[in-house]
Amino acid sequence: MRKEDFNIMSNVKIIEQLKASLLCMIGELYRLLTKGSNVAQDAILECISGAIILLYVLANRLGYSNVEVDETMKKKLKLGIIEEDVIEKDGKDLSKLYNHLRDRM
Repeated sequence: MRKEDFNIMSNVKIIEQLKASLLCMIGELYRLLTKGSNVAQDAILECISGAIILLYVLANRLGYSNVEVDETMKKKLKLGIIEEDVIEKDGKDLSKLYNHLRDRM
């Protein structure tokens, strides 16, 4: 087996592990949200931040840079703001996230 073949197989295995981890993380988030307890607040934040990290790492493994992900998110957020998405109308969540991404770059 060539070294290049092993790299591809290793990358595929890591991508599959990332996908499985993401599903588990989302499942845990749903489980925590059903508890409705203030005790779970830190765990909920851990799940959300963990899922974001997994998605960035997965994007990198699939050939996308963090900057590409950020820029695509900004485009999608801007579109949602312009089209007055329901989430935007009810609290300006998209604008807040767009400004956060814009300001950190």
